Amino acid sequence: MVRVGRLRGSAMPGNILPRSFYRRDPRLVAVDLLNKVLFSADGRSGRIVETEAYCGDLDPAAHSYRGKTARNATMFGPPGRMYVYFTYGMHWCCNAVCGEVDEGVGVLLRALAPMSGLQAMRAARPKARRDEDLCSGPARLTQAMGIRGEQDGIDLVAFDGGFCIVDDGTAPPADPVATPRIGVSRATDENWRWHVRGDGNVSRR
Repeated sequence: MVRVGRLRGSAMPGNILPRSFYRRDPRLVAVDLLNKVLFSADGRSGRIVETEAYCGDLDPAAHSYRGKTARNATMFGPPGRMYVYFTYGMHWCCNAVCGEVDEGVGVLLRALAPMSGLQAMRAARPKARRDEDLCSGPARLTQAMGIRGEQDGIDLVAFDGGFCIVDDGTAPPADPVATPRIGVSRATDENWRWHVRGDGNVSRR
């Protein structure tokens, strides 16, 4: 793992996850991402408390189910990239690309527990009534962290696009909650959403 000291006056809280972490089945990566930290070069960070796995051509709910397109091309690239897409004509959502090149699998980051840079998060989400509402959902997460379409394809491992995911020594939860995914109309019986039990930042249905 790569350790980076300080960036723009903010201390990175741990070691950047290596590419081998992502080069696995997204259902394994999704669980292991719980309690890791999404970190931005501007000092914003949050602990990942909710994820969903998307499994390519095995998964009719995945963007990559029918193959590679201009929109989803990042999903078919190297593991450890960030796939960002626009949804409902108003929101950005971000994923960590997993598996092998051309496999088209990934993990949606659904919620964070804010850790640092809360002033910037509050400025980005002025309608949030509580800090627990800042990143409690995939669109809220990207808004609070400043993630938009320009970040599609950045390398989370090389940290060349201003974002990375780090391990600060906090273990994944011993008993993560597994449920069906939220907002999908196909493969609704698959329990491919995981979250940290009892965490107040987890999104609500």
